Amino acid sequence: MPPRDPLSVITEAFTSLLFGRTETTRLPVRTSTGQAQAVYLPTAAPGLGDSGVIIGREVYSGKGYIYDPFQLYGQQLPAPHWLVLGESGNGKSALEKTYVLRQLRFRDRQIVVLDAQGEDGVGEWNLIAEELGITPIRLDPMAALDGSVRLNPLDPSITSTGQLALLRTIIEVALGRTLDERSGFALKVAHAYVNQHVTGRQPILTDIVERLRHPQPESADAMNVALEDVRAWGLDVALVLDRLVDGDLRGMFDGPTTVGIDLDAPLIVFDLSHIDRNSIAMPILMAIVGVWLEHTWIRPDRKKRIFLVEEAWHIINSPSVAQLFQRLLKFGRRLGLSFVAVVHHLSDVVDGAAAKEAAAILKMASTRTIYAQKTDEARATGQVLGLPRWAVEIIPTLTPGMAVWDVNGNVQVVKHLVTEAERPLVFTDRAMTESSAMLPADDGLTDIDADTDAYEAETAARVMSFEKRQGVG
Repeated sequence: MPPRDPLSVITEAFTSLLFGRTETTRLPVRTSTGQAQAVYLPTAAPGLGDSGVIIGREVYSGKGYIYDPFQLYGQQLPAPHWLVLGESGNGKSALEKTYVLRQLRFRDRQIVVLDAQGEDGVGEWNLIAEELGITPIRLDPMAALDGSVRLNPLDPSITSTGQLALLRTIIEVALGRTLDERSGFALKVAHAYVNQHVTGRQPILTDIVERLRHPQPESADAMNVALEDVRAWGLDVALVLDRLVDGDLRGMFDGPTTVGIDLDAPLIVFDLSHIDRNSIAMPILMAIVGVWLEHTWIRPDRKKRIFLVEEAWHIINSPSVAQLFQRLLKFGRRLGLSFVAVVHHLSDVVDGAAAKEAAAILKMASTRTIYAQKTDEARATGQVLGLPRWAVEIIPTLTPGMAVWDVNGNVQVVKHLVTEAERPLVFTDRAMTESSAMLPADDGLTDIDADTDAYEAETAARVMSFEKRQGVG
């Protein structure tokens, strides 16, 4: 035995004097990691229960990951709304489509999808609609004059109050500012006159434009102002609505609602792929569809409804439209509505013109799913959403199909699984082209298991490294 260190001898003598004994010296034990793993038992976050829709597999525990906002609402979720974030090509679209297909297996589900992307002249959800025997509601300003689909903002199924609110929203989105009191008065009296005097048919926007241009004397008399003043107050409003009647957006909203739209179908797809996503038409269209659905689709009939919106920053980034959808979300919670917003970057909305409204909508989303993002974006996302540090560290390293799920504070890394039957409907040609090198060759369980096991080991190592740097454990 080698000679003992003098300092150790002194320390042991002092300890013996003070406590009447010395610490027992234990010899080191050499063993394998396979044997030592019994000492450090594996742990994993609790799941979300076993009732609902299968999403995939939680990578740390290997357990199936099941999620359903209607099953979790009230006990584990304060609100059934869901935010999906991430860069293109990482699996957001595949998740949305499989989620909808699996939800439709429940008979009490109804789903509306606003399909803002497409290729080959049709929306991205066209394959799924065809498979289910559903005809998408295709809104196309180029084809609208040839008898295509129309949605009437003055549809009698919408209440008078809802019609006026919708008209104000359309105008405010187009103007980029709040409607002033005088313009609002001119619009109100024109709308009231049209609703009172147009009978035997649906009132349409042309009626409102005509009345704004030629207000009635009683409108001026009611406020004790000159008739020319009322006409001047309504001029900007008339010009905005004229764009929907006789401008580049004509044909989609300037006539009676198209007969035959089946609002009882299990899946309703609004194909917006022919609308320029960067034009003012998109937020206007979002506003009209949102209000129209609020008054014609959402009913107290005990059905569970899902409203999925792609390119949702068009909603959240416009103050007027964001306020409208914020009301829809609050209203929908009482009637079983789950709102799903799909956004590429959180910075698109939190730094936009509707930051206040965006924060309110984000707060309502108790479920957040985050796919791979760049490091800076992941940090900003983590700060806004209040994600734990380890999750922020993991997000930039996620591979396609992997995502961080935060369900009201229950944070896990989940591998999304796609079945062979779903694959032809889920992965469009464009998606395969953009990320073909990153997608697995097939969906055999062996390949998925190997992929998940390898990623689990890499992710666990990153978390341990992160905790070591932070001085945790």
